[in-house]
Amino acid sequence: MTVWPLTVYFALVLLVVAGMLALSYLLGQRHNERATGVQYESGIRSEGSAQVHLSVKFYLVAMFFVVFDLEAVFIFLWAIAGRELGWAGYSEVLIFIGVLVAALAYLWRVGALDWFPAGPGAQEKIR
Repeated sequence: MTVWPLTVYFALVLLVVAGMLALSYLLGQRHNERATGVQYESGIRSEGSAQVHLSVKFYLVAMFFVVFDLEAVFIFLWAIAGRELGWAGYSEVLIFIGVLVAALAYLWRVGALDWFPAGPGAQEKIR
């Protein structure tokens, strides 16, 4: 088995990468203005620290979204192959949806989906 085609390919890749780096160095812009190193995002200068503490509720909602979104994809795929799966596939997807509903009911019951707890003076405790 010959290895020379792989060696030639590897050498050509290294040559192309070195050429791109050299050209970008030679043709690239160079400027040392004061605003070059300032963070700039979406047309707004950033203020404050990037170490902002967010509530864990944001992460919980994001995780719930990912979990339930993936389940929606699985149900959609089941719907595509529904005729081929027959009654066994239908009963399996009903069990799957039942588990999802039970998980949603549990999350609702433990208060994981409540942004503001109910009760007297709950709004003042948050602030």
